[in-house]
Amino acid sequence: MIQMPMWKRVIVLGLVALGIITAAPNLFYGRVETHNDAIAQVEKTGFETPEQAQARAQWPDYLPSGLVNLGLDLRGGAHLLAEVQVADVYKSRMDSLWPELRRVLAAERAVIGAVRRAPGPQDELRIQIGEPTQMARAMELARTLATPVVSLTGVGQTDYEITSTNGELVVKLSEAERTATDTRTIQQSLEIIRRRVDEVGTREPTIQRQGEDRILIQVPGIGSAAELKALIGTTAKLTFNPVVSRGSNPDAAPGLGNFIAPSVDEDGIYYTLEDTPVVTGEELTDARPEFDQNGRPAVGFRFNVSGARKFGDYTGANVGQLFAIVLDGKVISAPQIQAHITGGSGIITGNFDVEASTNLSVLLRAGALPAEMTFLEERTIGPELGQDSIDAGRFASVIGLGLVVIFMIACYGLFGVFASVALLVNVALIFGILSMIGGTLTLPGIAGIVLTIGMAVDANVLVFERIREELKTARGPARAIEIGYEKAMSAIVDANITTFITAIILFVLGSGPVRGFAVTLAIGIITSVFTAIYVTRLMVVIWFARKRPKTITV
Repeated sequence: MIQMPMWKRVIVLGLVALGIITAAPNLFYGRVETHNDAIAQVEKTGFETPEQAQARAQWPDYLPSGLVNLGLDLRGGAHLLAEVQVADVYKSRMDSLWPELRRVLAAERAVIGAVRRAPGPQDELRIQIGEPTQMARAMELARTLATPVVSLTGVGQTDYEITSTNGELVVKLSEAERTATDTRTIQQSLEIIRRRVDEVGTREPTIQRQGEDRILIQVPGIGSAAELKALIGTTAKLTFNPVVSRGSNPDAAPGLGNFIAPSVDEDGIYYTLEDTPVVTGEELTDARPEFDQNGRPAVGFRFNVSGARKFGDYTGANVGQLFAIVLDGKVISAPQIQAHITGGSGIITGNFDVEASTNLSVLLRAGALPAEMTFLEERTIGPELGQDSIDAGRFASVIGLGLVVIFMIACYGLFGVFASVALLVNVALIFGILSMIGGTLTLPGIAGIVLTIGMAVDANVLVFERIREELKTARGPARAIEIGYEKAMSAIVDANITTFITAIILFVLGSGPVRGFAVTLAIGIITSVFTAIYVTRLMVVIWFARKRPKTITV
């Protein structure tokens, strides 16, 4: 007589129950999502409002609350493809190198003469020296600032390439350093974009590198591409620059080493500022929205140790002078230094409202993008289109499931009913696993589930056909069922392993939608083998033990 040990029955039933309970929250998606959002907000703020308490009460805390996250094509949201202007970083490197190189060269002014910066390409630092015959000595001094390139491909090379052209000392980044800089810039941009998106609580964004200098950004649940661009498109590059002069002519010659920046608050006013900032936003450790002494929205900030020292030294030596706070090339405030500012903290005032001060603090806290981004592609997927996709996927799944059930019952009778019940359990297990791992379901993912529904009964078909063959040899029904499961095992494993390998290849080599398809397909293969071999067999064993039929028809 066919048997299944009690311990194995308990494990099978326990796994089925766990899968169904874990998948159940997806039947009440809106309520559970509201419950989860309320908990996340309470943990973030440290206190609970009555509205949040009411939202939490929509789903019991003792039940699982994991959900299958809906992707961009199902939930709606924004899609951007951005190109990072890595050349901006080259200019910043040259600008930051100039004060240090000037100090090194000035130490031997008696030998090489006066030193001044000459005009040139943005990615080069050109320097004229008073004694051209001492160019070799100047190049030797400049090389003391070069350091080894930190990358696997740049071993044995330095970060600066130092030459002389037309009597000028020329410094630029070496090719190895450019490659390493490009990689660091993209990685830093990815991380900063991810932090900015996470700050506003979006669900399962897709942020990944594409090609050499492009970044793909897909954020479900956000209103529009313009809203997403406003969040991440600002470089939020904050600098504190000395003021050279203040005027109304934007076309005036700023002078070498200076630039002209418009004022945000003062119409028609332009400031001439020194190129080299005293401190930058990279030295900020915190930024938060607050109010100034007049009760107007502002942004408070705090520097790290090195930034606080430089900020304090400059304000102490320049009392009475104007000091510009520059955000993305525009002067948002140019206060007069009233006293030596110690402690490394301050406040940014301007024509802010509460929302603007909050958004600016988020951008500054997340860090400045190392380079400007150009948006090459943008589109918005509305929630209505996402709902249409969900409805279409649900309809396809129901039709596929219904046809498979009808076919199995028509071909195998009661055994087909067992296979159909196992098929429903299989779908529940797929959603249960996706909920546990926090997986994201996309439209191709739904296609993977529909394909799994069609494939899930393959193993049962192999078993049932084998049982039919064994019944023709005049074996008893118990023996026929037992041999049917044993002999079909090798074919079941072989068929599903090859499909599973295909799913792995799709996941490794594919991206985005292809990966979503591969994930649901791989999970579906595992659950379908489990339900076909163990769940269906358990139902057959229980039925056979109760009915003890003398003959069976498959």
